[in-house]
This record gives sequence, C-alpha cells and structure tokens, in this order.
Amino acid sequence: MVHAYTASGAVLALAMTVAVIQARYRTAFLLMVAATVIDGTDGLFARMARVKDETPEFDGARLDDIVDYLTFVFVPALLVLHAGLLPSGWGGVAAAAMLLSSAYGFAAADAKTDDYFFTGFPSYWNIAALYLYAAKLPGVLNTVIVLALSVLVFVRIGYVYPSRTPVLRGLTIALCIVWGGMLLPIIAMLPEVPAALLIASLFFPVYYVVLSLILHARRVRLS
Repeated sequence: MVHAYTASGAVLALAMTVAVIQARYRTAFLLMVAATVIDGTDGLFARMARVKDETPEFDGARLDDIVDYLTFVFVPALLVLHAGLLPSGWGGVAAAAMLLSSAYGFAAADAKTDDYFFTGFPSYWNIAALYLYAAKLPGVLNTVIVLALSVLVFVRIGYVYPSRTPVLRGLTIALCIVWGGMLLPIIAMLPEVPAALLIASLFFPVYYVVLSLILHARRVRLS
C-alpha cells in the first residue's frame, strides 16, 4: 500500500500533463501540490511500515525517484514551455537544461547524503515554475533563472532535506506547512496574484536557502 501511495504520484503526473496541454495551469499547480504532499509523507509511511524489511525485493527509493522526476521536473518543464514563460528559440534550450541537469541530479551517487542533505539544487522545478508563472517576469529573465538553477544542480552545495535534516527540523516543517497554506490562495488567484502576497510567500524559500548555506558551511568546516 505504501508503494502504491508513492506510485500514485505518476498518475497525478499524467493528470498534470493533460491539464497543461489544455492550458488549465491552475489545475496543474494544484495537482503539483498534491504530488508534493505525497512525496513529503510517503517516506514517513515507508519507515512506519518497515517496507525495506517487508518488501526487500522492491526498491521503493527508485520508484520515488521516477515519480519525483515526472512531477518535479518533466511536468514543470512542459508547463513553463507551454505557458509561454520562456521566449521562442531559447525556451526549448532552457526546458532541455531543466530536464538534462535534473536527470544528472537524480542519478548522481551523492544526490542524497547520509546526513540527510540534497546535493546540488534539488530540482524544485514545480516551485520555480509557480513563481515564474505568478510573477509574470520577462521571458529573457525567466530563461536566465532557469539556466542558473540548472547550473546549480552541478554545484555540490548541500541543501536541507526538509522532512529529514535533523537541525531545526521541527521549525522547518512548521514553516513549510505555513508556506504551503500561503501557496494555495496564490494558486487559486492565478494568474492575477497580489504582489504583496507573492513576495510575502518567499519567506520560506529564503529561509530554506539561508539555512542550507549555513549548514553547508558548517559541514565543510567540520569535514
């Protein structure tokens, strides 16, 4: 049942794809939220059910990576391209950079560390796509942002694994829940989101990046 719960994200990815093709972007983003909730809780359920002991012949981590690539990378790349957030010509290059860099990121041996950090930008393209869509930035600037994030996949900085990094985990999860509560009205208001609400919602991405950089510097110092 836990593995089926994880795999249900692939079904959501198909529904997202259909929504993007039909230009129902608000629906696609809501489905991304649902997929993120599944991704954020399936590990907890897996540990509670001791799936490694009960189904040793099945690699749940591999299943999780496959589903995550679909929901966190492929569909957001399709959305930013289909919604016209990237300029013609360079748009295809930027979308390809999202797909190829994250393919490397998912396959890298050090993608997840033993002390519960992601290595390199952890392919949060669903979040990037939402902010790019809501902010209505120029296509050229969107391209620069996408390419910069693609490069950061290869920069071996450790990023907080929100549900597992032990340092300030309770605070991180609490802030993440508050942030998620802010994203729902943002998605509901698309494509006309008040600038104040959008800017205020950046509190968690800023917290996440700052905490990740501080902890990364500490890990480097102690290594």
